[in-house]
Amino acid sequence: MREQYRHWQRIPTRWADNDVYGHVNNVVHYAFMDTVINTWLIGAGLDIQAGQQIGLCVESHCNYRASVSFPEALDAGLRVGHLGRSSVRYEVGFFFEGREDVVAEGHFVHVFVDRETRKPVEIPAHLRSAMEGLVVA
Repeated sequence: MREQYRHWQRIPTRWADNDVYGHVNNVVHYAFMDTVINTWLIGAGLDIQAGQQIGLCVESHCNYRASVSFPEALDAGLRVGHLGRSSVRYEVGFFFEGREDVVAEGHFVHVFVDRETRKPVEIPAHLRSAMEGLVVA
């Protein structure tokens, strides 16, 4: 399963991530997905402050496979499941740090839009090129 992901980032959990049941709350997984994707996008050259194009999340989903609690850390794998003209479907797998056990699997769909008009635009060439490196067959 790990070999299906192209980019990796370690995500530490925080005390505040635990809910009253003693595990990382489900909404935190969505924040982790957002963090992994946007960290990668910024590294690939997306200018989140002043760029003409921005990515808006239009869909997200997460399947939970195991419980994780603070102070555990997760290995987050990122890949691209679909690359369209103006949209991209990122897929994220969360694994216990250094292990094969899957904690959660999710996806996040970004549509790239003009910052001012919010109308869909083509994914910028430099980002598309970087995203192609994350595509899995």
